[in-house]
Order: sequence, then C-alpha cells, then structure tokens
Amino acid sequence: MKTSLRRLPFTRGISLTALVYLYLPVIVLVAYSFNGNRTATVWTEFSFAWYVRILHNPSIQAAAANSLIVATIAASCATLIALLAALGSSRRFLGRALLEGAVSAPLILPEIVISVATLLLFMAMGLKLGLISITIAHVAFCIPFAYLPIRARLADMDRYIHEAALDLYADRYTAFRRITLPMLWPGILSGATLAFVTSLDDFITSFFLAGPGATTLPVYIFSSIRAGITPEVNAISTVMVSVSILLVIASFLVGRAGNLRKTN
Repeated sequence: MKTSLRRLPFTRGISLTALVYLYLPVIVLVAYSFNGNRTATVWTEFSFAWYVRILHNPSIQAAAANSLIVATIAASCATLIALLAALGSSRRFLGRALLEGAVSAPLILPEIVISVATLLLFMAMGLKLGLISITIAHVAFCIPFAYLPIRARLADMDRYIHEAALDLYADRYTAFRRITLPMLWPGILSGATLAFVTSLDDFITSFFLAGPGATTLPVYIFSSIRAGITPEVNAISTVMVSVSILLVIASFLVGRAGNLRKTN
C-alpha cells in the first residue's frame, strides 16, 4: 500500500520551517528598508527616505544602468542562441546528447569555477575587463536558462503541424515563421525573462570580470555592505527582489497562458 508523503510525521512542520528559514530574512530586509533610522537594525519610524535617496544617487543610477544594459543584451543573445540550439536538438542525430549536455553545463558547474576560467581566458586573449567582458560571460551562462523553457515548449508541440504546412506547399522558412515560431513564443518569452533575471541578479561573474566604470548593481551592493549595512542597501535590495519576483511571475503566467491556449 502506497503511503502519501503528506501523511508522514513532521512533514508539514518541516516544510513550514524551511519556508520560514528561506523567506523570513527577505521579509525582514524589506521591512527595514522603510526604517527612518540610519542604523539598519534599530527601528524608529516608517519612511520612504531611503528609496528617494537611491533615486538621486549617481553611483546607484550608473550601476543600475550597467546592470540593465548587460541583462538586456545578454538575455537577447542567450535567447537567440538557445532558440537555435533547441531547434537543432529537436531532431535525432549523432551527438545530440553531447549538445544538450554542453548547453546545460553552466547549470551544473560551480559559477565561481566558470568565472575564474572565463577571467583567465579573457586575460589570455588580452580582452579588457569591463561591460563587454561581463556581457559575453553572462550570455554564456544565461543560455541554459533560456534553453530549457524553449526546449520544453518545443517538445510539447505536435511536429505533424509543421509537416502539414510543408505538405500545403509552404517552404521551410514560411512554415517556421507562420506555424512554429508563434507556437514557440510563450517558451521564448519565458526563457528570455529567466535569462534577464539571472543576468540582472548575478554577482560572482560580474565581480570577477568588472573593470573600472563597469560596476553592476549586485557588485555595488556588495561594496556598500563592506562599509556596513544601511537602510539604503536594504532599499536597493528590496527593489531588486521586487523586480525579480515580478519578472518570474510574468514568465510563469506567459508559460501557463501558452499551455492553456494549446489545451483549448
């Protein structure tokens, strides 16, 4: 007789403890971002002063602009490469497993190892560290985050629809543009969103490859924390958490809408 995991002793308690352990620090961080006191851990009054302050801080504005530029370019390039890789791996051929393993490798390897290896490669090539080096590295490790939703969407598609379009005298480009691509859009948008969030929140790779004037927002937060935690850092972190959550929710809703449309 099979036993449901929900009926095992302490399952609910352990699950709640894990959720509290994961999300309570985030809740505390968000709450203290509205603290009017300069000392981050001493609550005095509710205030939006720190949010107003980060909006008028040139260093934060420059770091945020760098993060958005890198994330936009990296997500766009990674999504395009992931789309081509997903289309290529949708057919059976010799080396298909090797291709999928190579695309998914950044998810398995420790990011610090990839960052150090990338740094050594760029130094050997004589590439100057800065936004260009960060963007190239972000494209590489964002590919699997864009690839998995696209590949999953492609696997759920009925390949006979594409073949039917070819039977109706459509060439391969027209069949892809009019049939395959519209059906892939939910997966493409979902993958692009995940790649954007991953690049926007990345610290390790950005820290290793950032040069003068190429500070991203996570690197700026780390530098600020070394001088002491302030409500200003809490406010920046809250904004980043909020943006990441909204984008992940949007990615989930887009993927769900695509699945519902397919079911109907």
